[in-house]
Amino acid sequence: MSAQAIFHVAPHTVQVREVHAGRPGPGELLVRAVCSAISPGTESLIFRGGVPEDWKKDEGLETLEGDFRYPFKYGYALVGEVIAAGSREDRRWEGRWVFVFHPHQAEAVVDKRCCYLLPEGMPADRALFLANMESALNLVMDAAPLAGERGMVCGQGIVGLLTMAVLSQFPLEELIAADPIAPRRELSERLGASLVVDPSRGRELAVLEECLFDDDQDGLDFAIEVSGQIEALNQAIRMCGFDSRIVVGSWYGRNAGLVDLGGHFHRRRVKLISSQVSTVNPALSGRWSKGRRLALAVEWLDRIAPEQFITHRFGLPDCQNAFELAADRNAGALQVIFEY
Repeated sequence: MSAQAIFHVAPHTVQVREVHAGRPGPGELLVRAVCSAISPGTESLIFRGGVPEDWKKDEGLETLEGDFRYPFKYGYALVGEVIAAGSREDRRWEGRWVFVFHPHQAEAVVDKRCCYLLPEGMPADRALFLANMESALNLVMDAAPLAGERGMVCGQGIVGLLTMAVLSQFPLEELIAADPIAPRRELSERLGASLVVDPSRGRELAVLEECLFDDDQDGLDFAIEVSGQIEALNQAIRMCGFDSRIVVGSWYGRNAGLVDLGGHFHRRRVKLISSQVSTVNPALSGRWSKGRRLALAVEWLDRIAPEQFITHRFGLPDCQNAFELAADRNAGALQVIFEY
């Protein structure tokens, strides 16, 4: 049995190709896709050829094994219906919708450990945001905000907006959002940002920095960087005060630029914290597992209803246009999805 799948075949080029879907064996499920989402950050970086070919995709997921040598499949947000199970004990999955950490593909045999059984009635396009919602929660857990702190989220793409929505529920003194795209800044305000700034306007940043260090103020307590731009990380370093922390969630790829680890960084003892959703913060692992965090992400999907962020829908044959749109920062796309 064959199925259509999207392959990256060269920088800035994707194609639909036929692949062998096969039949499910013990512990496996045959999933027929309903929709899948292009990750605006990671997949756009990959589409532009910004990832070295010998980098590993994700060693924690068998659906993303291998490297980035062309041609290859990539993607980790697919929602579909289980149409067959390989084991009698897994028949309860049949007819149910699942979230799957899998590339864009019409049908696929997947290890059930890579699938998450969705609550009855959850819209498929809402469930598409499960991986990004889990990333947002992971970023907040790594930032560990305290009551009365001042924080900033650099980058208001999907993960940034979801992170903003979670942080808005904390009793922070101030919550700042930064993004050069006006509609995204407007969404940030709706989600609870107390102040939004355009980081491409030097004067706005200069005024913000002056205010953050005015009188007895000592800058930001924490920042979360998810813009994918090294300059945003440098801006965050300048905004953060003594003994502050910056959680870095961006994946910059090659030719990203230089991080300014000069006077501000050293004198203020700014901490840089790497954040990656494939693991749980070791300091929290006594109480938190990936399963518990994922279950929490499902709850937050219903709180936020992130399907409101979908701006464009495509069929698989239009994959080239879909990826070009998602990768164009000036095109106005926020979330691009495929419908099968």
